[in-house]
Amino acid sequence: MNGEDQVSGVSEPRVSGVPEPRVPDPLSVLLVEDDDAIRRSVQLALERYGYRVTVAADGLGGLEAFRAGGHELLILDVMLPELDGIGLCCRIREQSQVPVLMMSARGDALDVVAGLEAGADDYVVKPVDTAVMVARIRALLRRATFHEAATAGPPERDGGKPLVFGDLSVDTLGMEVHRAGELVPLTPTELRLLLEFAASPGVVLDRRKLLRDVWDYGWEGDTRVVDLCVLRLRKKIGSGRIETVRGFGYKLVRG
Repeated sequence: MNGEDQVSGVSEPRVSGVPEPRVPDPLSVLLVEDDDAIRRSVQLALERYGYRVTVAADGLGGLEAFRAGGHELLILDVMLPELDGIGLCCRIREQSQVPVLMMSARGDALDVVAGLEAGADDYVVKPVDTAVMVARIRALLRRATFHEAATAGPPERDGGKPLVFGDLSVDTLGMEVHRAGELVPLTPTELRLLLEFAASPGVVLDRRKLLRDVWDYGWEGDTRVVDLCVLRLRKKIGSGRIETVRGFGYKLVRG
């Protein structure tokens, strides 16, 4: 098959004599997929990369597995019985900011938009290329690790002052955001996006730059993930705080 295996919706390239890359520690992933063949093939592919994978076959089972705890990233199919992936993502976001990757069989624009609006950080389209999925997973985990390392840092930080934009305060050391004195819960992706804007207030940042710097897409990417994440961020920090500059991108309003 021209050096590439296509198995149950998963495309996995193999190179003879080259060991498959491994993650340094077994990180826990929850995979919720109702198709038995796809679920098994994705699970095996991720396990070969060194991930510890828990599986569920429907939305309610996925919610139960999520509530059992211990997962560092979730992969949710959009079309699930009992509770679909969009509803499941919404329920999860009520309790947690854990990174979420959505899978869509159709790649339909409405699926993508609905998943990202529900709080997903990114998405992949089936049939899934394993290398693409693992790249997306690693990028999501890097953002989450960046956030955790900052918030768990030593108490004797260097005393840097938070960045203030109107009623919005961004603590770049403690990785906390407050609006009018109230803590704003942000996902790791939302926080990284806000930090990009806060580092250059008043400067227009185009979508491709944001894909590269926030999502780690140096090679490909759908700018809809930027637009939808900006939309979610606006709802949390104030609709007028991030301004759209038509034909160019977005900028953080200073005052």
